[in-house]
Amino acid sequence: MIEKIHLYQVVVVAISSVMLFQGIKEFVKRESGQTILKLLVRLIVWGGMAVIAIYPNISYKFSKIVGIEDNITAVIVTGFVFVFLIIFKLLSAIEKLEQNVSELTRRDSLREAHERIEQLRQDIVSEDRSRQDRS
Repeated sequence: MIEKIHLYQVVVVAISSVMLFQGIKEFVKRESGQTILKLLVRLIVWGGMAVIAIYPNISYKFSKIVGIEDNITAVIVTGFVFVFLIIFKLLSAIEKLEQNVSELTRRDSLREAHERIEQLRQDIVSEDRSRQDRS
């Protein structure tokens, strides 16, 4: 028997699909430090959201196990989706910032090392010239 499809189900499945696709794409391309653990967490969280949205009766069984009697599945699922979406976006932004800071630190260190080497070369050249002038 086909149940009525609600708007929240379509929205949750769409967002979950995008997040799963993005995670798999980043893992395959090895973007932004993606690891198998991050991919598995993403698959479990967003896959779970999609499954609950598609089969909301699963949440009834879970709610009975947990002890929640009222059917507020749509509200809970929607809240979880938005919370997880925000968390994943923040984590992604933090990872990118960490990578940028690391890259800038490396560039700055290399620039300082290069400047120091050039200064030492100039000191050596000027020292050699002063020795030659004294001779």
